[in-house]
Amino acid sequence: MSCALNFNENLFKKGQTVAVALSGGEDSVCLFHLLLNSAARLGITVKAVNVDHGIRGETSLKDSEFVMRLCSASGVELFFKKVDSPHYSATFGVSIEEAARVLRYQVFDEALSLGFCDVIATAHHLSDDAETVLFNLLRGSANLSGISETARGGRIVRPLLGVKKEEISRCVEENNLEHVTDETNFDAGYTRNFLRLKVFPLLKEKFPKAEEAIVRFAEISSGESDYLNSLAEAVLIKKKDEISIPLGVHDVLFSRASAIAMKSLGIVKDYEKRHIDLLIALKDEKNGTKIDLPIGVKAVKDYGKITLYKPGAKVNEEIPFKEGESEFGKKKIVVDSAIEMTSDDGSLYIDGDKVPKTAIFRTRKDGDTFLKFGGGRKKLKDYFIDKKVPARERDDLVLLADGSEILVIFGIEISERIKVDKSTRNVLKCNIYGRGEDK
Repeated sequence: MSCALNFNENLFKKGQTVAVALSGGEDSVCLFHLLLNSAARLGITVKAVNVDHGIRGETSLKDSEFVMRLCSASGVELFFKKVDSPHYSATFGVSIEEAARVLRYQVFDEALSLGFCDVIATAHHLSDDAETVLFNLLRGSANLSGISETARGGRIVRPLLGVKKEEISRCVEENNLEHVTDETNFDAGYTRNFLRLKVFPLLKEKFPKAEEAIVRFAEISSGESDYLNSLAEAVLIKKKDEISIPLGVHDVLFSRASAIAMKSLGIVKDYEKRHIDLLIALKDEKNGTKIDLPIGVKAVKDYGKITLYKPGAKVNEEIPFKEGESEFGKKKIVVDSAIEMTSDDGSLYIDGDKVPKTAIFRTRKDGDTFLKFGGGRKKLKDYFIDKKVPARERDDLVLLADGSEILVIFGIEISERIKVDKSTRNVLKCNIYGRGEDK
C-alpha cells in the first residue's frame, strides 16, 4: 500500500494471531490490508472474522462471499458465522443495530475462546468515536467517554481509532482496494446513520474540526471520569446481594456511585440519567420509600443510605425446631450444644430446655410479638423499627417462633423467655449461614 495511515502499532505484540473483523466494507478492508502489509514487521499472523447479520438477505450473503474470496486470495484463514439479528431484536425488544452489535461480539468471543486468534482488530476510527460520543450525549447516557482502544481485557483492539474516515477513504481510493458497500449505511432512518449522514456534515461546515473537538472532550471526560469513579467506589457499602450509598455523599459522587452500583447489579446498557435523577430524588423521601429500576432492580431509602438490590422470593416454609442443621430456603440454620459462650463470633445462645416443643423456624407474620432480651414486649414490627432493620430485610429474616411469639431473630437477638440463666443446663448456640458458607 502506498498510503501510510498512522495506526496504533502498540496494540499488537510479537507472536500474536490477529483476526480482523472483516465486513468487506471500506474501513475493514483498509485495516485488513494495512495489517497484512505490516505483519512481517510487527511479527503477527493475520486472520479474519466475518459475521452475516441476517439483515439484508442475499446482499448480506454476497458481502460475506466477497470476504471469503478476499481471504482466499490473500491466503488468510477466515472464521465465519451467520446470525439472526431481526429475531434477536424482536425477542429482546432492542433495535436492529443493537441486536447486530450484541450478536457480532458473541461471535468475536467465540472465535477468541476457541483459540482461533489472540486478539480481534476492529476498524473503528476517529469519526466513529465522535459519532458515539454525540449519540450517547443525545440519548441521555451518563457515559460520554467514547470508544476505547481496547475492550474485553485487551482482546478487542481498535488500531484506527486516531484516524479520520476521510483518510481511510483516501487510502482505499489511492490503492484501488476492492470493497463492498452496505446500502443500509445510507439509510438515515438508523440513528447512527442520521448523525453520520445529516448531522456531522452540517457541523463540519461551520466547525471543520468538530470530530477532533468532540473526541478531545471525550478524552478529558474519560480522565476525569476515572478519577471520580475511584472516589465513588470508595463510598459504596457492598454486601452479598445489595449495594448502598450513604445519603451524605455529594450529588456528583452520588451520581457516579449510583451508576457503578447499577452496573454491579447487572444494569449495564439500560440505565439513563433519569434513573440517576430518581435515585438522587429518593434521598429526600421518607424511610422505606422504594423505586423500580431496570431488569428488576429496586432501590430503597433506609436509615441514612440508599440501597440498590434485587429482591428474592420470600420463603414461606415452616420447619419444626430441632438441634443440628436445618435447610431453610437458601439458608442453613445451625443449632449446636455450646460448651462455653462467647460473643466474638456473633452467635446467639439460648436455654434449649425453655424452647417449647411446638416451636418452628419460619419468617415473620402479621401479629408477631417479641419479648426483648432484658424485658419489654413489643410488636415485632415496632422492634424492627427501633433496631433500624431495613424493611426489605425483614421478610427475609429467619425466626424461631411459638405461635405468634418470637423466640429468636437469627443474627439479631433472642427473647427474654429463653435466655440462659444460672439454672440453665442445656446451652444451645444458634447461627444462620448462606448455603455453602463455612460454619
